[in-house]
Amino acid sequence: MTASGVMTAPVASCIERRARLAARMQPGSVAVLATAPEVLRNGDSDYPYRHDSYFYYLTGFTEPEAVLVLAAPSGDVPARSILFCREKNLEREIWDGYRYGPEAARIAFGFDEAYPIGELDAQMAKLLANAPALYYALGHSAALDAQVSAWLKAVRAQGRSGITAPASTHHLLGMLDEMRLLKDAGEQALMGRAAAIAAAAHARAMRFTRPGVFEYEIEAELLHEFRRNGAQFPAYTPIVASGSNACILHYNQNDRRCREGDLVLVDAGCELDGYASDITRTWPVNGRFSAPQKRLYELVLRAQEAAFAAIVPGRAYSGMHEAAVRVLAEGMLDVGLLDRSKYGSAEDAIADKAHLQFYMHGTGHWLGMDVHDVGPYRDLGVAEKPSRPLLPGMALTVEPGIYVRPAEGGPAEFWHIGIRVEDDVIVTEDGCRVLSGDAPKGVNEIEELMKER
Repeated sequence: MTASGVMTAPVASCIERRARLAARMQPGSVAVLATAPEVLRNGDSDYPYRHDSYFYYLTGFTEPEAVLVLAAPSGDVPARSILFCREKNLEREIWDGYRYGPEAARIAFGFDEAYPIGELDAQMAKLLANAPALYYALGHSAALDAQVSAWLKAVRAQGRSGITAPASTHHLLGMLDEMRLLKDAGEQALMGRAAAIAAAAHARAMRFTRPGVFEYEIEAELLHEFRRNGAQFPAYTPIVASGSNACILHYNQNDRRCREGDLVLVDAGCELDGYASDITRTWPVNGRFSAPQKRLYELVLRAQEAAFAAIVPGRAYSGMHEAAVRVLAEGMLDVGLLDRSKYGSAEDAIADKAHLQFYMHGTGHWLGMDVHDVGPYRDLGVAEKPSRPLLPGMALTVEPGIYVRPAEGGPAEFWHIGIRVEDDVIVTEDGCRVLSGDAPKGVNEIEELMKER
């Protein structure tokens, strides 16, 4: 945090990232990256402002109406980082809060130059003159695409005086995706703190839950714990799904009354200083798992442990999903959700995709500044595009589940049970480190905690 109370990323990290990106660009080329716009909610009220993740990754700057320009080094000419932002305006600060202004932002965030945002068009016509290439988020914003076209037109108009416009344009975000995919020590520490806050929120929600409360009351407990521990936002709209609602993967109405005998599936994480946590826990509304609930719940736990074991540097990202699916499919056969007379083994059931009736999603996703973070899951450098190998510093979730809707021939004791267990992990040199382990997970652990209600 700065003296003004504004959240910022570590300046040294942002400067290093800008230098690393500039070094990967064509010598003498220019990159342009804008932050997110403010969005009107209704009347004269905006949605709470949230910066663009790519922009924040490179700048640490959280104000709207800001653009970063990078000029790549060329020969003896060093790289330059330039910020365009809102001017100081004391009258607007009375209404809307503190603004850095170009000069203070240049000093605070380590830019080489800074200008008022109103000068962007004029300056870009100069910066793009004789630059061999332009990097920006192609097709990401119609407004930016239009601005880029105007800048290039202005530069081409100077052709008779010997000035040339960039001969090529390149998509900037793909380069940043690969950078963001590997979290440095500072990012990992921040994500660990975000996970700890979310874990405490899940424990608080467990202590609060009892028959008769509404799902939104549980949601309120989560949000209270997030905010009182310094998280700026929920990382996504929380899912608080009791009873049959737990079989709806993206349920978020959160308006049903929790009943005796229900399980409640809670998928909720917070955002702290630009980084997300993402945790799911499932627990009994009355504080004790029934025998059928416990049987399926412990199956999901075994699947998650198998997935954890498959997270090893050099192994394919897809390996954790394959490991979880094998355990789940075998368990589905054991409890009668799948017919063993039809499928002699888990492999047979998986080959026929029979498990998809009860487990229809992947076992995880990248995690970072965005809850579903950037970066390809396949090795785009190989023609067959296989699942990419894991590397130390990658952050991901591990979230197996099982969802049983009423179906002819299926054991009725499992109907309307939906279970998911999700943790946040960092790939290490020899395996993985679970960031969210403080969130209660074992059957006995949950039941003992809920006795404190």
